Amino acid sequence: MTRLAPAPPARRYSAPARDQDLRDPARDRDPERTCRRWPVAAVPAAVMLALGTWGITRQGSMWRDEAATWQVSHRSLAEILRLLHEVDLVHGLYYVIVHALFAVFGDSLWTLRLPSVLAMTAAAALTARLGARLAGPRAGLAAGLAFALLPSVQQYAQEGRPYALVVAGAALATRLLVTALDRPGRARWAGYAATVLITAHLNWLSLLVLPAHAATVLLVRPGRRLLRQWTLAALAALAGAAPLIAASRSQAFQVSWIRPLQWPTVLGVGLLVGVGCLCAAVARRPGRRGSSVVPLALPLLAVPQLALVLASLVQPIYLPRYVLYTSVALALLIGAAVDTAVRAAGARWRRVRPWVLVAGAGVCAFVALLPVERQLRQPQSRVDDVLAAADRVARVADPGDAVLFIPAARRDTALVSPGKFSGLRDLVLTQRPAPSGTLKGYEASPRGIREAMLAVPRIVVVSDAPAVASRTAPERERTKTAVLREYFEPLSDAEVNGRRVTVYGRR
Repeated sequence: MTRLAPAPPARRYSAPARDQDLRDPARDRDPERTCRRWPVAAVPAAVMLALGTWGITRQGSMWRDEAATWQVSHRSLAEILRLLHEVDLVHGLYYVIVHALFAVFGDSLWTLRLPSVLAMTAAAALTARLGARLAGPRAGLAAGLAFALLPSVQQYAQEGRPYALVVAGAALATRLLVTALDRPGRARWAGYAATVLITAHLNWLSLLVLPAHAATVLLVRPGRRLLRQWTLAALAALAGAAPLIAASRSQAFQVSWIRPLQWPTVLGVGLLVGVGCLCAAVARRPGRRGSSVVPLALPLLAVPQLALVLASLVQPIYLPRYVLYTSVALALLIGAAVDTAVRAAGARWRRVRPWVLVAGAGVCAFVALLPVERQLRQPQSRVDDVLAAADRVARVADPGDAVLFIPAARRDTALVSPGKFSGLRDLVLTQRPAPSGTLKGYEASPRGIREAMLAVPRIVVVSDAPAVASRTAPERERTKTAVLREYFEPLSDAEVNGRRVTVYGRR
């Protein structure tokens, strides 16, 4: 029987194949053993669901990445497919999912973000069950609660982007890996390969779970047969994702804005992995069942993070959200460490039930993180607010005014809230986004932009606030700025949560 655990040279340890096998004799004498298994997953899932739905609309705000999801998901399937030939191929499956949800449930901020909430809820339950399987029910409960309380998890649980679904997919794939190693079977390995493949179609950087899982398989030394089965499953997933990876390479310009690695980022990754190692050291104390978590969770935490950092030395690509699924591993290690600490505390405070200590630790963590959690639910927590900028345009624009977007990508303000731009003429747009298969449409040449601007007396300009504006601009954007500076003067100017709305009049 193959089980997950570290493997010393002289003796092969193995993780239990069934939850009840996790209990050592000391645990069997534990009066808490009668606790049912379902709360171990249900409690963290309920906490995650409550936190995910708390302030889900962020006071009616939406930032630029969500605006892309919103406007693309309102297109027809044919228009979505046309777009994917040009940009955002890596998000194609997610756009189709949200398109279907909008068609069934209507478009709203709830419909946009609830899939992410539910995905993180499922990931919290899967994390708890993994922890319970490998280190016991209390470790599982602590891991699930730790996952739900992580600020990064709460942030992306409330975003209309695919990253929460990727986390759930990685968590499920990891759970299926453990199951397949313990109870091998073609159906289990097929399920594992299918889960990895589907998750890759939500974001193919999720395939970094495979080298992490490879490290786990090597650490537990399952034997040649299971090693071969895992290898075949991994290769099947890679083969299925290969066309997507190859096709998306032509759209690499979409990540050209990512900055090269800075020392704060590298130190942050090192600190994260260091915390995981510290938790692993606590969990691996002699006689602790938490040691079974380490060969699974530590590679899952470290390998994707470090691999993306190394890849960024060649081409800048590191963003924490691309490896958000490593939060599952961090939570597992925290859960095992908390269980070890609770057992040590229980030896001193015999009248306090260990489950109470776990719950108390969760409440203390929630209270400590409450300022961060409240801030994440404010409109100012994101780079900008598309809806607030559209509201500002509706207040300051007069019928017949022209509207100009600097850069052109800020046209998402009008695409998300077309009613706010009623009566305004998009001054330099020559082909609309949906028919052109683009996110922002096509604009006139620099000469055409200049002529169009000089032909109108008033222009409402939607742009980025200086704090978030790009320092480089193509010729079209430089032309817009130059004409405004030379021939127009500002009549009103306001910054609204990362965006700027300025009304210009001719001098």
